[in-house]
Amino acid sequence: MDRRQFVAAAATGLLLNKLPALRADEIEPQYRKVIDKGLEWVAKAQSRDGHWDANGGQYPTTMTSLAGIVLLMEGSTMREGKYAEKIRKAVDWLLDRTQRNGLIGNPNNATETGRYMYGHGFSLLFLASVCGEEEDADRRKKLEEVLTRAVEFCGKSQTDRGGWGYVSAADGGGFDEGSVTITQLQGLRAARNAGIVVPKTIIDKSREYLRKCTTPKGGIIYSLANGAAMNGGERPALTAAAVACSFSSGEYSDDYAKKWIEYCRTAIPIGQVTRQGHDEYLHYYFGQALYILGDKGYAKLFPKTDEKDHMTWSKYKKAMFEHLVKTQTNEGSWTGGYIGPIYSTSVYLTLLQLENSTLPIYQR
Repeated sequence: MDRRQFVAAAATGLLLNKLPALRADEIEPQYRKVIDKGLEWVAKAQSRDGHWDANGGQYPTTMTSLAGIVLLMEGSTMREGKYAEKIRKAVDWLLDRTQRNGLIGNPNNATETGRYMYGHGFSLLFLASVCGEEEDADRRKKLEEVLTRAVEFCGKSQTDRGGWGYVSAADGGGFDEGSVTITQLQGLRAARNAGIVVPKTIIDKSREYLRKCTTPKGGIIYSLANGAAMNGGERPALTAAAVACSFSSGEYSDDYAKKWIEYCRTAIPIGQVTRQGHDEYLHYYFGQALYILGDKGYAKLFPKTDEKDHMTWSKYKKAMFEHLVKTQTNEGSWTGGYIGPIYSTSVYLTLLQLENSTLPIYQR
């Protein structure tokens, strides 16, 4: 374990957890080739001013953050590495769009007006990951100031129920839903990893929100806005996201996390890749959850289960990675989702690079 991995592991309190991750140079050659090709495509797709966007110029704040994260996962930082300049330009672009109230993004952008909390959460994740590696005192101070205000904005935007919606609680009339809530939670966890103070009350309220969103079957529903969680309203993608969020917070044996895992086992095929609603979103979080589980985590949580029913990273990786090798375009991207190739490619490069073990938020 090198210095960077040690610091990252210490920040998340996971030094004693499970088996060590593969180093970047141990990723199988056939997957390394796919990753390199994908990263090159992402780098070339960056606009001159430093941002990326989805189809039709949509969601630039979110896309810039997701694309920036996969360049960080390669091992580059703002100071050094193959993609250092690309990362710096992305960081500068986001910093230039930070609002006085702490929001990261531009709510006046027509493509983001109704969904700016997504961009805020993913930007919090990206900039916090950058901040954790920044050694220049002045630049780190600026990042810390932005992240501190961003965390404060999260707290003010949270609804009374403890969740978040597409816009702040004030702008959205108190509406909240699971996917944005999990985006904020991972961003907040990354900020905490970077040394930013995150009030415990914010986290506690959001955890309780997700618990209340859990049906008797163990799945997460879309929103509590219309009442309590009832069987039949479960969303597999949201449930997978809740597992990943719980794991990234260091909660591996929480009773609700175990319920969510068991629901995912019955709702999401692990040995085959099939198209489902919000497919990229589902795999973005499901892959994270299974990577952290590894090949022995499920057996430890459910020791009485039959081995053939175990959810393991190896099973998922074999099916998913083979699928990604086959479906990558000649240029290096992935398509298929309605949001666009930057989104799909960023999601899949995140999965392919989990074993790099570079960012604390994704480490075992």
